[in-house]
Amino acid sequence: MQPSEHLAADSHDVIQVRGARENNLKGISLDIPKRRLSVFTGVSGSGKSSLVFDTIAAESRRLINETYTAFIQGFMPSLSRPEVEALHNLSAAIIVDQERMGANARSTVGTATDAYTMLRILFSRLGLPYVGPAPHFSFNRGEGMCPECEGLGRITDVDVDELIDKDKSLDEGAITAPGYAVDTWYWQVIAHSGFFDPGRKLRDYTAEEWDKLLRAPASKVKIGSGSMTYEGLLPKIRKQYIGKDRETMQSAVRAFADRAVKLTGCPACGGTRLNQAALGCRIDGRNIAECSAMQINDLAAFVRGLQGATGVGPMIDTLGKTLDSLVEIGLGYLSLDRESSTLSGGESQRVKMVRHLSSPLSDVTYVFDEPTAGLHPHDIQRMNDLLVQLRDKGNTVLVVEHKPETIEVADHVIDLGPGAGAAGGELCYAGDLAGLRASGTLTGRYLDHKVRLRDDVRTPSGHLQVTGATLHNLRDVSVDVPLGVLTVVTGVAGSGKSSLIHGYVAGRDGVVVADQSPIRGSRRSNPATYTGVLDPIRAAFAKANGVKPGLFSANSEGACPACKGIGMIYTDLMMMADVGSICDECDGKRFTAKVLSYTLHGKDISEVLAMSAAEAREHFTTGQAKTILDRLNAVGLGYLGLGQPLTTLSGGERQRLKLAIHMAKNGTTYILDEPTTGLHLADVDQLLALLDGLVDAGNTVIVIEHHQAVMAHADWIIDLGPGAGHDGGQIVFSGTPSDLVDKGATLTAQHLRAYVGAGE
Repeated sequence: MQPSEHLAADSHDVIQVRGARENNLKGISLDIPKRRLSVFTGVSGSGKSSLVFDTIAAESRRLINETYTAFIQGFMPSLSRPEVEALHNLSAAIIVDQERMGANARSTVGTATDAYTMLRILFSRLGLPYVGPAPHFSFNRGEGMCPECEGLGRITDVDVDELIDKDKSLDEGAITAPGYAVDTWYWQVIAHSGFFDPGRKLRDYTAEEWDKLLRAPASKVKIGSGSMTYEGLLPKIRKQYIGKDRETMQSAVRAFADRAVKLTGCPACGGTRLNQAALGCRIDGRNIAECSAMQINDLAAFVRGLQGATGVGPMIDTLGKTLDSLVEIGLGYLSLDRESSTLSGGESQRVKMVRHLSSPLSDVTYVFDEPTAGLHPHDIQRMNDLLVQLRDKGNTVLVVEHKPETIEVADHVIDLGPGAGAAGGELCYAGDLAGLRASGTLTGRYLDHKVRLRDDVRTPSGHLQVTGATLHNLRDVSVDVPLGVLTVVTGVAGSGKSSLIHGYVAGRDGVVVADQSPIRGSRRSNPATYTGVLDPIRAAFAKANGVKPGLFSANSEGACPACKGIGMIYTDLMMMADVGSICDECDGKRFTAKVLSYTLHGKDISEVLAMSAAEAREHFTTGQAKTILDRLNAVGLGYLGLGQPLTTLSGGERQRLKLAIHMAKNGTTYILDEPTTGLHLADVDQLLALLDGLVDAGNTVIVIEHHQAVMAHADWIIDLGPGAGHDGGQIVFSGTPSDLVDKGATLTAQHLRAYVGAGE
């Protein structure tokens, strides 16, 4: 069904988009109702994010930035205008995405939601003995932080066993740290200092010699005719490695630093981050660190018990509402002292959402990126309720989503497609849910599509045993994970799924983990370099043109000298994010003009890197390049650009990229963590076929997943719960999906039973 030719008259009740051409959008025009909940659907790569984030939200942000003075704008990232003919009636956009909340060790769930700020005020008013105002309970302020760890709760220490080999002498190379080999400069200062016999084994050193070798402060020593500075190994290594950027180190040096430099709990504050005065202040027998370490649902009950205290009633109410919101959104299993950087993408998004629920702002545009990511079906209803609450406060809510449960609560649905990449970018449908069902679009057809339970489940070839698992909230869990089949590990968020699989199965021999974590690499890294497909492509270019393969590497002699092969010129704004602009010299193509004069099948190297994996497969039909490109297409990444920076990939795309790299191995155990993230309902069927192919080739596939289609398709289900945090951590079911549906009494059983029942 085509969208109506008639576009609404000029009105402040709709966001008017005219001629949007950002990324793969093909000049689409539409009206989006304001103060309504609109869900954007379509296959991965269809253009949803290009429309919602890169056009509507980006232009709102740009226009707001333009209201600042030129002086302030000089300190802000320079945002280019999106490729769109016109945008009318925009309101201020607030993006609530799945970006991790940064690696700042000082940011916690409590500080990110302001709940800890309110808790500090409570302790400053009610706590005994009286310590002082709220800053005296802040681990980020001098008044409250532990002086030993400066409010981090951890101190950096060096593992001595990684620095030295006690069974060797200095002459034999006892110091194993990089840069301290025999006859190097650092070695000579130690060996010729006069403090040690270079021929004596380190294990025979006296206590005084050990202290001198490891801990001596810097001092001048006479060596030969001159003097040099001698310093113990530990302070020397700390200066060399602690606080340095790991990414700038050579790989061998980085590996040493990762082994030798350890973070350990601060002995002075016991990891609580606070000084003794703050820790000595208590309310009803608990100090603020103990309250911060409580599960949020328990802390909410503790705070409610303080009602009636004089002078702080409004603060207790406000804090209670914030904590209750975290519980409602399915995060009651977290604690306020949990570091923000350890949260998953879905958890980060839900924490950000809590701040906006209590905001007095209204008539703004909230933009969500798959808010159901990481949520069990039981929790999706609560998320839907919160989206509706935001709408009912008078806000415009725009949601990019695939789950039918959320699509069904939308006031308005915008479906993009029909395909991905060059085959997408068109408006397939805009209207209500009933119209979508009748539209004949891919989304409309799949909205009520259900995957049936298997008629015959596979027989395991063996079992992988886990016994006595106690990591995090696991309660002495023992379970046999079947080999040679497709196993789904499920349970509500926080039930212990990741703790069980990542803690006790990952890391074993023959186990490959394809998760959604960021891929280590620089701005130069892209799918072509990461998968290795660039190597045969470069070789093909070199052979066709009679030149060296190195010319076709943007990291080598063929790189544009102006941008050094990045294609962008980045300006360092110190405390702000670097700002990038397209290189004028190569026009973003990354290579010199000479390199771009060489072609293969009528395309230069920059044109090949601009291709999607699906397009490239048409050009490279043999050898290693074809094999790798086939795998990229098999995992549903055919729309991905070969030269697209890895930093622009979503968590789901990163996971599927990792899976594509490992797919060649058979007899392997694969662990996938929520692989349906970012997948359209039609793409889930393709994923299931891919997982079947891996199992049929002799592999074991273990999937941590909430999607009922994957559960129904599994050979075996391991269900954790019954709840989250200390209410979870137990195996509540282990067996076939049909047994779970027939006999199960868990939350998962209830939802899977309803799912397969609706599909019959």
